[in-house]
Amino acid sequence: MSKITRLSGHRDWIDLDFVERERTPEPAIGFVIQSHVAGLSLSNPIELLADLGVERSRKAVHDWVQKADLQPESGQSPNQIALDETVIRINDQRFWLYAAADPETNDLLHIRLFSTTTTSLTEIFLRELQQKHDVEAAVFLVDGAQHLQTALQRAGLRFQMRRHGNRNAVERIFRELKRRTSSFSNCFSHVEPETAESWLQTFARWHNATN
Repeated sequence: MSKITRLSGHRDWIDLDFVERERTPEPAIGFVIQSHVAGLSLSNPIELLADLGVERSRKAVHDWVQKADLQPESGQSPNQIALDETVIRINDQRFWLYAAADPETNDLLHIRLFSTTTTSLTEIFLRELQQKHDVEAAVFLVDGAQHLQTALQRAGLRFQMRRHGNRNAVERIFRELKRRTSSFSNCFSHVEPETAESWLQTFARWHNATN
């Protein structure tokens, strides 16, 4: 078990309260979650655990990631917020990933996955963002998408059209997300959208912790 203990490292961003009844040591679970979100497929952590004498299934690894219920921490007060959306494919269907990032820290502030993109859904996203962070004084950086601008106007939030510069913070994160999701067919095939959204929120928490 000493080998597993040495794998614990810096994983304070992973809340392991859910493992009360798990027969797998907490350091091993934290290691597997971090390894998977950081770039390994579901199969790789299983092989790593096997080397340590711990036999677990792909489903067990998947369930740990879901049960951890990780997402970006709240309580930030950004000066600027890069707001954008991109298409994520799940089971050959298109979904829209909304994301808000702080360009000064490159942290993801909030992400959500929706089945379509409308002004009303953007308003829901903004309300959730306002509940999590102090954004009233922030300037939102958006592209020419009219529904984003309309939703911000309705919410009484300031915004600027910006196609380059600080708004590229969220674009860089999107590129990494798309690279990751396209390489893991087992993550976004044969899953429910809620499962994909949970993985994406876990990715956001990991991204912020290692940024």
